[in-house]
Amino acid sequence: MSVERVLVVGTGLIGTSAALALRRQEVAVYLSDIDAHAVRLARELGAGREWTGEDVDVALIAVPPHVVGERLADLQKQGPARAYTDVASVKVDPIADAERLGCDLTTFVPGHPLAGRERSGPAAARVDLFRGRPWALCPGPEADAGAVRLARELVSLCGAEAVTVGAGEHDSAVALVSHAPHVVASAVAASLAGGDDLALGLAGQGLRDVTRIAAGNPLLWRMILFGNALPVAGVLERVAVDLTEAASALRSGDLDAVTDLLRRGVRGHGRIPGKHAAQGNGCAVVQVVLRDRPGELARLFAAAERAGVNIEDVRLEHSAGLPAGVAEVSVRPEDSGRLAGVLRYHGWHVPPVPEAGPASPVTAGSERGPNH
Repeated sequence: MSVERVLVVGTGLIGTSAALALRRQEVAVYLSDIDAHAVRLARELGAGREWTGEDVDVALIAVPPHVVGERLADLQKQGPARAYTDVASVKVDPIADAERLGCDLTTFVPGHPLAGRERSGPAAARVDLFRGRPWALCPGPEADAGAVRLARELVSLCGAEAVTVGAGEHDSAVALVSHAPHVVASAVAASLAGGDDLALGLAGQGLRDVTRIAAGNPLLWRMILFGNALPVAGVLERVAVDLTEAASALRSGDLDAVTDLLRRGVRGHGRIPGKHAAQGNGCAVVQVVLRDRPGELARLFAAAERAGVNIEDVRLEHSAGLPAGVAEVSVRPEDSGRLAGVLRYHGWHVPPVPEAGPASPVTAGSERGPNH
């Protein structure tokens, strides 16, 4: 059994990104959506062709959680696929809906890719959205082994890593690592509504990092939170206790209590897996000042390519009104010296690379350099 033909139902960010990833693997992709404009745009982006009833190996249902069961029931009545999966960010309620509607759960493998963006719609889709990301699969006890194999193959074709987990465990986990953080970010962003221009003009990258996900679609997040309300509420209550105690400690001058929270925050942040977490490898960060001119970032990437250095991650910081920004380029510690040397050769000012271990910063300043 192999995945050669896929039907994507729902051509928003996730559905279209999956379709683009599958097309890159030369999988035949068919698109369906109640929004004809979304299908047309996804098709123009190269995500596939419009579905007209063709049989497929897998149907990927990329719709909001509260309509997954309904779409699954409709599709199974037509019977175009050997297996069905979805991408909803909650699992318990959609599975219950599918059972209530009499769906065939032997061919249904509930799923959820842990990837996304604060933007939505097919125009925001990215072919590499799932690359290296975990993709939860929550097959029930009735699920056919063949259907599970097809779902796992689809996940692999999208570039993600399949993780098998129970539906209830999944919902509790995403409440902690996704849903509650979104509400917290929204609360911080909401506090900015009353800020004056002076305060907001002083905002730095830290504020942007904390509030980035708050730009997500409120109506979509309302549906997500409704479907996972109790686990999310539990996490928010624990966060609220920490914040209330921190506020009380600050008012009383008890900085030890606040410091304890900050230290626990460092420990918690350190537990977030990185790209090479499984190998236990850290990264060295090369900080490069970028002039505000066309092609500057491309020059940096080209220099890394010439050095034979793989950029593990890159983060850009830019302060309003300044003619320069900073690129924090994460590379393997053993590659930082080589990258610094090539940058220096091609016109970037690079101070000596420290001998420190992983995660040590290496600062580089961009000078005039060649225009390539």
